Amino acid sequence: MTDLAASSAEIDIEATQTATADARRRRRMLVLLMAMIALCHFNRISISVAGAEHLMEEYGIGEARMGMVYSSYLLVYTLCMLPGGWLIDRFGPWRAFLTLGIGSSILVPMTGLASFATTSSVVLVLCLIRGLLGVVSAPLHPAAARAVSFWYPPSGRGAANGLVTGAALLGIAVTYTVFGFLMDLVGWPSAFVAAGVATLLLTLAWWAWAGDRSLIDDEEPTPIPAGGSEGRAAFVALLRNRSLVFLTISYATVSYFQYLFFYWMQYYFDVILKLGKADGRLFTMIPTLAMAFGMMAGGWLADRVQARFPGRIGRIAAPAFAMLASAILLAMGVLGDRPVWVVACFTLAMGALGASESPFWVTSVELGGRRGGLSAAILNTGGNLGGMLAPVVTPLFSGYFGWKAGLGLASALCVVGAGLWLWIDPEEETIVKSVALAMPDLP
Repeated sequence: MTDLAASSAEIDIEATQTATADARRRRRMLVLLMAMIALCHFNRISISVAGAEHLMEEYGIGEARMGMVYSSYLLVYTLCMLPGGWLIDRFGPWRAFLTLGIGSSILVPMTGLASFATTSSVVLVLCLIRGLLGVVSAPLHPAAARAVSFWYPPSGRGAANGLVTGAALLGIAVTYTVFGFLMDLVGWPSAFVAAGVATLLLTLAWWAWAGDRSLIDDEEPTPIPAGGSEGRAAFVALLRNRSLVFLTISYATVSYFQYLFFYWMQYYFDVILKLGKADGRLFTMIPTLAMAFGMMAGGWLADRVQARFPGRIGRIAAPAFAMLASAILLAMGVLGDRPVWVVACFTLAMGALGASESPFWVTSVELGGRRGGLSAAILNTGGNLGGMLAPVVTPLFSGYFGWKAGLGLASALCVVGAGLWLWIDPEEETIVKSVALAMPDLP
């Protein structure tokens, strides 16, 4: 009995040590993932800061043409998402992020080379460079969601995804002040070079310390075979999944709302409301920080609501109510005139919208099963099809009906997106799961 007790104690100690090591590894992975996400979004949004403060004035670029530059990244980024999702399932999120980091380290500094372009060619040069950046950035969020599914059990994925998506907004929030400071210090071309160097250093850290080994027993990251009828059948099955389709359309309305703020809010505060450059930077940062907090808190809240109300209602309640609240708050801000009121309403609206983010990613990966990278890429593709319209549609729509109407359009779309959650079943399996299970076992 003594030997048996000693053996049992040794097993318990070993299990505790393993659990502690896994917990440390999860934290390290999550910190690296959050840093990669934050810096990638910093690099994405920095062009809008340079555009609002330098490019539009120095090169005589109008609102519509500057919107084309912003959307060039989004267009190519969106077109490459589905191939990016396949690459994630085939090679794993670690390699996807490594490729993204190396490519960004080259292309972000190249944005500064546009300073050598002529006035007539600068828009084309910027579109080409930002489009290439969109190619390498395509796996970004699907790879992050897939990585979280490897490292965390279902009960913790909402909070983990909330931290990851929140890091994206932290990266965006500091872009307006940090990149603005860099431009004031060394000029806008050198500011892009500095961002590229930072990206390279972080990519080296990812290469050294991250990985794809699953910490969840039932989520082994075995690669998907290249090509074949199984892959095509799984893709078609995912497109026929009603819940994934409605989820994607709903996310498109969220992305439209987000991208309007990311690309035009500094311009709105600075030029339309005539608050000036310094206040424009600050007032743009505040709502974005609120959205980051909303994403982090929203992931935790979604896990708690799901635990309290198991089943479909518990899964859809948090994102649907968050989107509806966001739409109402945005409308209240648009109808106001005082800057303090506008900023307060916009801040609360972005915070509420952020709370809806994590459930989209958790649900998309779970609907995809073994093809979770591809299903997350479908979500992100549809989302960005909606998001890429905002930089172009907003100034065009506002040119006819005014900027208040341009922002009000985003509010109306968000109401539609909230309603779509009524037709989403996060536990839908049907064809998607059967296709995944029908695939041959891998060695």
